[in-house]
Amino acid sequence: MGSSTDLFMRSVALILLLSPAAGLRAGTHAGPLRDSAVRRSHVRAVDTMMEAAVAAAASAAMQAAQQTEHLEIRAPEASKTYVSLDKSSQSLTVEGLPEVYDAKIIEKYWKSNSGALRARWTQFLGISIPFMTRVASIGLSGGMEGLERESGSLARDARIHMEELGPTYIKLGQMMSVRPDVLPQAAMDELMYLQDNVPRFSDEVAMEILAKELGRDISEVFSFITPEPIAAASLAQVYKATLLSTGESVAVKVQRPGVLETISKDLYVLRRAAEVYQNLMDRIAPKQRTDYTALLNEWAIGFYTELDFANEGRNQMRLRTMLEERQVNGVLVPAVYEEYSTRRLLVSEWVDGTKLSELPPAELRELVSVGQEAFLVQLLQIGVFHADPHPGNLLKLHGPREDGKVLALLDFGLVAQVKQSDRDTMISALIHLANKDYTSLVEDFVELGILPADANRPMIIPLMDKALTPYIQGGGAAKYAEKIVEGSGGFQAMTQDMLTVLNEVPFTIPPYFALLARAIVTLEGIALQGDPGYALILESYPFIARKLLSDDRPAVQRALQEALYGGPGGSGMKGNRIAVLLNSALGIVQRDGLSVDLDSVPTDGVDVKTAMAFLLSGEAESLRALLSREADTAADLVLRQTIRRAVGALDGQAATSTFGLVGGWLPSPLDIPAPFFLPDADGFSRAAFPAFHKTRAVLEAMAPKLTQNEELYLLSLADLATELLGPDAAAIVNGDAASSDTLAVPRLVLDIVERFNSGSSAGSNEQALVGAARSLVGRTRRKASQSGESSSMDGVLTAYDELSAEQRALLDGTLTALNSRTYASMSKRLAKLKSYKP
Repeated sequence: MGSSTDLFMRSVALILLLSPAAGLRAGTHAGPLRDSAVRRSHVRAVDTMMEAAVAAAASAAMQAAQQTEHLEIRAPEASKTYVSLDKSSQSLTVEGLPEVYDAKIIEKYWKSNSGALRARWTQFLGISIPFMTRVASIGLSGGMEGLERESGSLARDARIHMEELGPTYIKLGQMMSVRPDVLPQAAMDELMYLQDNVPRFSDEVAMEILAKELGRDISEVFSFITPEPIAAASLAQVYKATLLSTGESVAVKVQRPGVLETISKDLYVLRRAAEVYQNLMDRIAPKQRTDYTALLNEWAIGFYTELDFANEGRNQMRLRTMLEERQVNGVLVPAVYEEYSTRRLLVSEWVDGTKLSELPPAELRELVSVGQEAFLVQLLQIGVFHADPHPGNLLKLHGPREDGKVLALLDFGLVAQVKQSDRDTMISALIHLANKDYTSLVEDFVELGILPADANRPMIIPLMDKALTPYIQGGGAAKYAEKIVEGSGGFQAMTQDMLTVLNEVPFTIPPYFALLARAIVTLEGIALQGDPGYALILESYPFIARKLLSDDRPAVQRALQEALYGGPGGSGMKGNRIAVLLNSALGIVQRDGLSVDLDSVPTDGVDVKTAMAFLLSGEAESLRALLSREADTAADLVLRQTIRRAVGALDGQAATSTFGLVGGWLPSPLDIPAPFFLPDADGFSRAAFPAFHKTRAVLEAMAPKLTQNEELYLLSLADLATELLGPDAAAIVNGDAASSDTLAVPRLVLDIVERFNSGSSAGSNEQALVGAARSLVGRTRRKASQSGESSSMDGVLTAYDELSAEQRALLDGTLTALNSRTYASMSKRLAKLKSYKP
């Protein structure tokens, strides 16, 4: 077996070298690399690189194979798996295999079947070595152009070999069949057969298994069942039947005979191959910390678990309920008939639909957003996600449905779980990635275990920019490879960057990424078939924005604060970013060409009515909590600025008035002592008699001068008000509304003074603020009306009038609480004027 393994590893080494080249070849399909001198130079450089590296890589591969030749292969450990499985059963099959994955029992089975394992390993090598040798030979003799010419023939051979090797390898083909950015169309067409057209097993055998699992005659359960399967997949084949008891149409999924034994042997083969690959990577890239055997383990456990149809049924009903609870209305998860289902039989609701792979691009494009929303809810909100969403498991439903569902999600054999802490960090990472905030993204990667805490940040951040920015722009692997070469300053510079990453950056791929990456790779591939320019990160941004605005978890709140304040070191909230996130949450994402532009409000943004309704919905709960704290500062600054502008305007009026014969000789009314019932620090006035103070002193205490930073903050709020609500709203924010006409000034000042002299209760004094605010809005509207113009405040008030009773009560309660807090702050300042300590 040693010579075969050596040959196998030589082939692996060649494939490893050809894989990056194939990825770069994809970049020659479009853009400036197509049929150009740049492309020819690019091809020559890749070919030269391969020829120079083959000997060294093959030598390293042989050494890795020899070192692992006599290594004892252990079964993957499931104690820390992310796969959703039922660990309660301890039953064994007649072959001695566990029905639910158990590493120790599988190892025992391997030891007792060493001959069968060697035979399976030999079969694997006998099929894979000739194929990989052919790929390597074509690549070395004809370069990338040769591989492209032979892509259809190679894919056909690969598909035949996968069918021959069985379910484990068919799964790999299914995943690759939806990557138009990686494989040519001819190769995809071949691999597409593996989705649900693999060779069938005997219908007679299927009916025997069905009757055995039902524990009775088939006719006692079904009044009709198709004589042949509707679909044949890697692990089972599906029949359509009619329930005798209800007349409902159902899908009957019958497991292939002997498939558990075959897969358990394949786990050994892949586990051995993973050990060799791990040893090879340790030699090629010693700085890397990724445990490739752990990645294989996670995938292997998941694949084994797919054979437990009872577990699949529970997963299916669990996600059906969870998606309904979270109102993911466009997706149908068929109901499961648990009374007829077993570990080898699954009976579920029948669904009529068309596979996504059979849809024209225009129809597929319409469904991408529905599927994307469902997946993001599963991954980031529920923490339980479908990890095998290939096109055979996604159907466009036939005809319109009353419940609005348009997409069916099938086959829940492989479902994974993600911890809440990891979900929180993923949300933060997606925000930072979309905004190209690579400094913060490094910290996210540290939390996710991808980078070590002592990572060399100055070196990593520029490499992140080069590697990730092209991916954000979308278009899949083809455009990514093209942009990588261009962004690196040429092929040679890009190669150096890749070597730097391999040799200097100690990154790790966490085990659960094996399942997550499988799902994302598949879904992104489907989306790219409908839209070649699909950008996963940017298209996901509306969901992420809604998550930020609604989730009150501390980690998500921190991410929201970073977005609104411009990072951990931000000096204050950037008001325009509120508008950007609101628009993003409602599906209008402002881009700067490469990423999300957080500092530019979309010109075609949502109207005031839509924005206000969203702000008062459950989807903006997190933002409201943050804004309620920020509103205290904003309200205080607006009120102080308004009072100070009014005081200044009143002084100006006093100086220019004649007041009869004495004219401007009279002092300003603000400098004449007047009686005041000043409140204590708690807002209540306990004095039996008023105290005499100059009105100016009282107003100065109420509204001290704004600092430079406060002025700048208020200006930013005024700019935001101008952009969103128009100049009238901005006039109120910056205090100009109070000094815009001569009658307004004394009315505003006297209104406030009168209120503070009218009684001793805090509640009545608080109304001074409400009265002032209403007065400002009213005068702004009247002034616009007198000039024949409409006030921009009309839209705000109209939106308020159209709120639901529940939304209006929430807004009124929020404003009442804000008014009370603003008055409390003012009372503390006024209390300092009293002759005694409060």
